[in-house]
Amino acid sequence: MATTETPASTAKSSRKIPAWVEIPIVIVAAIFLAFLIKTFIVQIFYIPSGSMENTLLVGDRVAVNRFTYRFSQPQRGDIVVFDGVDSFVPAGHKNKSNGPVGDLLTELGRTVGVVAPPDTVFVKRVIGVGGDRVKCCNAKGQIMINGEPIAESQYLFPKNVPSETKFDVVVPEGKLWVLGDHRGASADSRAHMGEPGGGFVPTDRVLGKAFAIIWPLSRAQLLSTPQWAEQMNSG
Repeated sequence: MATTETPASTAKSSRKIPAWVEIPIVIVAAIFLAFLIKTFIVQIFYIPSGSMENTLLVGDRVAVNRFTYRFSQPQRGDIVVFDGVDSFVPAGHKNKSNGPVGDLLTELGRTVGVVAPPDTVFVKRVIGVGGDRVKCCNAKGQIMINGEPIAESQYLFPKNVPSETKFDVVVPEGKLWVLGDHRGASADSRAHMGEPGGGFVPTDRVLGKAFAIIWPLSRAQLLSTPQWAEQMNSG
């Protein structure tokens, strides 16, 4: 005599993996997927300082495209996140470890933008690229690139001048000259001119391009390229 299985018994018999095994597998897969996305596509960064105010405020979460520079180079006006070892941070610098579990939890927090990045990671605006001569300043107090003044009022922190530090540099190929938008509170390329790297950031140390603020929701917006940079980049 043929037996008849009910839908409930069929579902039960078709389950090959117990729930107590399946749930951890799903969690691990989700974590792996998050790390994969972070490594190759988009990463969320927590802004820990005011060096990019008022464009980026302390506590903002910004989305960083880690894919775009695999096929192109950073351009003037881009807001970039980069590893400052060998340029802004001495070679051999190591971040403090909190042990295997602590480091894992910290990295998970950084993946979703709830923990600040390590102190070797910085966010700044690209002012000069390889081959550019960047000089401060002309008679009007403007920074000049290849002899042309740039208008920075779109993003400079209120009442900040483009730079109180004088400089006249030619950016080597494969390097960048970067400044914070809050010029009076940013330890950027100007602060590292006397060091071995000369204040220049190697393009291969750039982790990605910041393209949007995603949190808090009241500040959610795309990050635009300044007009002066668009004109120079297309010229």
